[in-house]
Amino acid sequence: MLSIFKKKQKTAYPHSFAKRLTWRIMLRMLIFMGIPTALVFWLCYVLVYTGAVGICNRLVSGQQEKIRRITSDLYVASVNTAPVIEENLDRPEKIQEIIERMLRKNPYMRSCGISFVENYYPKKGRWFCPFAVRVNSDTIETHVVGDAKHDYLNAAWFKEALSRNEGYWGKAFIDSVNQQRPLVSFQMPIHDKRDSTVAILRADLSLDWLNDKIQFYHTKEDSTRKTSVTIRTDVKKDGSWDPEYAVYYFLVDTTGTLLIHPDQKRVLSHNIKEYVTEDPEDAIGRMLKRNADEDDDLMLDNENMLVTFQSVKYTNWCLGLVIPELLIQIIAYIFGGIMILIILIGMLAVYFFGRRTIKKATQPLKQLAESANEVAKGNFGTPLPPLTSRDEIHMLRDSFEQMQHSLTRYVEELKSTTAQKASFESELKIAHNIQMSMLPKTFPPYPERDDIDIFGTLMPAKAVGGDLFDFYIHNEQLIFCIGDVSGKGVPASLFMAVTRSLFRNVSAHEVKPHLIVKALNESLSENNDLYMFVTLFVGVLDLQTGLLRYCNAGHDSPLLIGRGVDVLPCDSNLPIGIQPDWEFTEQEVLIDRHTTIFLFTDGLNEAEDISHAQFGDQRIRGVAESLLVTGNHRPTTVVKKMNEAVHAFVGNAEQSDDLTMLAIQYKREASE
Repeated sequence: MLSIFKKKQKTAYPHSFAKRLTWRIMLRMLIFMGIPTALVFWLCYVLVYTGAVGICNRLVSGQQEKIRRITSDLYVASVNTAPVIEENLDRPEKIQEIIERMLRKNPYMRSCGISFVENYYPKKGRWFCPFAVRVNSDTIETHVVGDAKHDYLNAAWFKEALSRNEGYWGKAFIDSVNQQRPLVSFQMPIHDKRDSTVAILRADLSLDWLNDKIQFYHTKEDSTRKTSVTIRTDVKKDGSWDPEYAVYYFLVDTTGTLLIHPDQKRVLSHNIKEYVTEDPEDAIGRMLKRNADEDDDLMLDNENMLVTFQSVKYTNWCLGLVIPELLIQIIAYIFGGIMILIILIGMLAVYFFGRRTIKKATQPLKQLAESANEVAKGNFGTPLPPLTSRDEIHMLRDSFEQMQHSLTRYVEELKSTTAQKASFESELKIAHNIQMSMLPKTFPPYPERDDIDIFGTLMPAKAVGGDLFDFYIHNEQLIFCIGDVSGKGVPASLFMAVTRSLFRNVSAHEVKPHLIVKALNESLSENNDLYMFVTLFVGVLDLQTGLLRYCNAGHDSPLLIGRGVDVLPCDSNLPIGIQPDWEFTEQEVLIDRHTTIFLFTDGLNEAEDISHAQFGDQRIRGVAESLLVTGNHRPTTVVKKMNEAVHAFVGNAEQSDDLTMLAIQYKREASE
């Protein structure tokens, strides 16, 4: 066993598959957990909000019941005291004692008094109002109120109480006589024996005391200083009231006047309508509805508030509890954040445990990768890690083992194939050299002559090709040909070699082009089992007269570049090698001085670019015409410019066919 399974090696891939797989799983978990997490957060908000509403309703119910008990105590005290007062109307000195006893027995009562009608006791004067007030928990002071300065006889509350002739809770007021405190009174009529109303019994409830009784802040007694200390959580450092974070109760009457509020400056002097930024009448109407037990969202002090309110039984008051929605949102966000934190902690735990599990499960893959590196270095006998599991990784190991055996066999076969291929390529190279040696390769071929100039090239598409061209001078006649064998590769090259040899043999004894072509056709048609053929152009140029006799066997017509660019007219003849008894026609034309005969195979006009567009005859003609403009159409220039133009057109496209060009320029002045 190699050391690759014993020693940890440095790797070029720092991001392991186990780590990436873990992160992908966690990423998908985050994506899929996003909606449930958002739902949990929203559910936390709903639960906190619903819970806040329920708690507020219970708090308001409890405080409403507390106020009802306090007011009920004052009501009961007034109802029970009224008959005692009526029995002692003839003893005015007893009245003061009755109200003092009434005040002592009712700790919720701040003060009480009896206001008699005008001159009820003539000896007492026009006004007579015995009055008792609680100074502190142990001290009660008694007074007789009534004079021109405090004329209760003309007060609106006194007249209203006389007219109603029943007990009721009056409007709240400021006690101008004692300490300027806000009070509210239960007013009870006192009747004489004739059932006439002779006085009004008032039991006063301190709104300051009631406010301190029900608000969330409270008063503590300081035993060292023997004073009370009020703890307020809704007051800023500068002493101003802060409604943004305040949770408080308020009490209003039917008109919306504030009876209880944490900001004492607003009591009796402000109306709740001033602080409701929406429709005040609608908001007050909802709050003062009888037997209300509701919650509502209102804008108080320009802040969104959750307001829960209930009407106080047997009174014309409504108690409300205000909680800023911002405070509820903060609590909801904290609660939701805790839930999300728990989820994240759970996901982190999943990540660490999952990563360890995945890393352990994918450890064989790492060992297989290390074995693969050794195999890549050519060590096909590298042992594979042993596996006990029967899963996909074990299947991969078995497949890898089969691959090792296959690679071993493949390498042996490849060595043999490579040797054969090298031998074949060597033979192809030899065949290419033989083929090229059969073609004219020395240019200019006749440097001693001034009547003829020739240049030609052949570029096979493969190692060997099927194009050919040839020329030689015999008896002052230039005998030349150009041809294109059907197909490519080795078969075409062999057919080309046979054609070129036949051309040399036949043209040595026959100078008529059509007879040369006919002889070639008969020879190549015999035993042509592969049905190969050759397009061939054979020409014989008389160098003394300039007369060109030619025969075209299915080849592209040459161009004459001289006074202009003209296509040499050619008869329609079949390529050679197809029909042995075909009669080929011969044509002739007189070549002017300095006229260049340009011959080519279809590898030029049918050359294709990467979009399979062909070079075409028009581009060939265009290049030839551009040479006429420059005045240089020597064979070397013609072939070079055509070669440059076709390569620029083709670009990076692969050469699809053999490309052969032959240019012959006649320089002597033609004779008659």
